[in-house]
Amino acid sequence: MILFPNCKINIGLRVVRKREDGYHDLQTIFYPVMGLHDELEVLPLHNTTPPLHNATQPLHNSTQPLHNATQPLHNSTQFIQEGLTVDCPAEDNLIIKCYRHMRAKYPQIGDVRIRFKKNIPFGAGLGGGSSDAAHMAIALNELFALGLSKEQLASEVRVLGADCPFFVYNTPCYAEGIGDILTPIPLDLSGLRLIMIKPHCGVSTREAYAGIRLSDGSDLSNVSDLSALLSRAVNDFEQTVFPLHPEIGVIKQRLLDAGAVYAAMSGSGSTVFGLFTTPSTTLPNAAQHDAERSADTHLRMLYEEFASMIIFDDTL
Repeated sequence: MILFPNCKINIGLRVVRKREDGYHDLQTIFYPVMGLHDELEVLPLHNTTPPLHNATQPLHNSTQPLHNATQPLHNSTQFIQEGLTVDCPAEDNLIIKCYRHMRAKYPQIGDVRIRFKKNIPFGAGLGGGSSDAAHMAIALNELFALGLSKEQLASEVRVLGADCPFFVYNTPCYAEGIGDILTPIPLDLSGLRLIMIKPHCGVSTREAYAGIRLSDGSDLSNVSDLSALLSRAVNDFEQTVFPLHPEIGVIKQRLLDAGAVYAAMSGSGSTVFGLFTTPSTTLPNAAQHDAERSADTHLRMLYEEFASMIIFDDTL
């Protein structure tokens, strides 16, 4: 079967408390973005059905041996990786960690052939790796008839990453705790234009948390008034990341200059996104035309400056 693990953006991210275990409690909104996704093909090796990729575009010979002396994979399992480079050995990929975790608990899971194409940038604050793990669990559940509910799947993948459970549900959620306590919310951003820009620099989680000032939080769970929500949806990591990587702050400002109704860094970075809407139709025609022309000018300038860094531009 083929799945398309999607990414997410954070609408606001407040760091509200440091826990005794060293982690931090957060408040944020996870919003799924289906248009930017990886590709994950999982086939039981006993299945004689031909692989579901396009035969006119043969896979590159990029099979990566999954050597791990402490936890070797079963000899017949295959892992083929394409697309963007993932900054870790194959045996540390969350897809493989998920497979090992699930197979250890559910012996009916057999050997598989995994083809994985990475399209979501690595270390971008978009949850790509967590999504890959969650979708791997979903695939195993279906292929081997495990009969697990979404709640059970979410519990299984939680050990792989705090935001993995979100991708099992894949619906807008208010997240608390370390990002693992989820409450579905009726937030609908459909119709808005989303532009995501991934600068060439990366941001480590360690440096994002260094010097972070705890906030009192804000009521991000109340989404009845979108304008009010966006006005209070602050990402606390910007206060530590922007001084270290000024180019990320510049991107946010350029998005706002181009007419974004909301712009923020996603997660701990380094991707920055902007949400856009068309000028209000209540404006007089001449004023509306001027507003549209100004927005178009700034958007052209945005593309000229960051063309190589724009990873997504589409309507939600």
